[in-house]
Parts: sequence; structure tokens; C-alpha cells
Amino acid sequence: QVQLVESGGGLVQAGGSLRLSCAASGRTNYVMGWFRQAPGLEREFVAAISWSGATTYYADSVKGRFTISRDNAKNTVYLQMNSLKPEDTAIYYCAAKMNRIATMSYEYDYWGQGTQVTVSS
Repeated sequence: QVQLVESGGGLVQAGGSLRLSCAASGRTNYVMGWFRQAPGLEREFVAAISWSGATTYYADSVKGRFTISRDNAKNTVYLQMNSLKPEDTAIYYCAAKMNRIATMSYEYDYWGQGTQVTVSS
């Protein structure tokens, strides 16, 4: 089992950057994903990374602007977000699962509590 705690959210102007962190306790050999949920909308996939870090996958909406990475020595996964847009405003969640990268939220077994990201225009 693993516990996940996100941090790094906040308020930023459009065009700015933020880096989210997700600290994991317990086992680290999980695929890690980032999802987000805006008010009134369903939770959507943002990015995922394999347990080794060798494979990453991004939603089209963030490709080229966001970068997912991990430091297994620190049990931490990061989401570097650049060129932020107002439509990136949401609660961002990290999640963990075994085996292969997935983009559907129901495939992830463990979730953090979320961190709010607000991008002003």
C-alpha cells in the first residue's frame, strides 16, 4: 500500500509556471499518474510515468508544456507545468497503480488528497 501527498499548488498568472510534488510513502515501484478536476467537470488524465521513469505519457492538452518526472530515491513524483493557461485551473491529484501506464482514473488504486492550481488571466 502507498500513501500520497501532493504539494506545490497555488495561484499563478497565465504564462507562468508551477511545480507540483507528490510524496509517496511505502513501496515505490508503482506507475504514477497526475489527474486534474475542474469544477463541474470529470476528472481527467494529465500525465503518467513508469516506475523506472523511462516511459512517460501526456494528455494532448498539456503536451509540450508539462513534464512529469520522478526521483525514486526521494519517493517523489513531480509535475513541472509551464506556459500555464486559465483552462489549466483545477485540483490536481497524483495517483499510483501497478504494472502498465494507464490514462483512466479507475485503473489507479491509490490517490492523494489533491492540490489546487489556479491560473489567472
